[in-house]
Amino acid sequence: MPNTHIWEAAMHLIGFLILGAIVGWLAGLIMRGSGFGLIWDIVVGVVGAFLGGWLFSLIFGTQPSGLIVDFIVALIGACVLVGIIHLIKREPIRTTT
Repeated sequence: MPNTHIWEAAMHLIGFLILGAIVGWLAGLIMRGSGFGLIWDIVVGVVGAFLGGWLFSLIFGTQPSGLIVDFIVALIGACVLVGIIHLIKREPIRTTT
């Protein structure tokens, strides 16, 4: 059944976007004191997940595996991304609002 593969891919994408939104929101809370809004939380979370995975593989020589490890790596990557955004905008790295 070819539709099963499409369904599984769609569910993985939806799960990835939900995880990205949660991670982006948490990174915004940790680094800013508030989130960025739903769309930007998802963007920061997804890009941060890729950044965190890249940094993890660079440091440890392997890809993270497991939901909890993926979540932690994505959160660290999203926090690094928020810090980079603050540096580019010449704001303090961690602000409170």
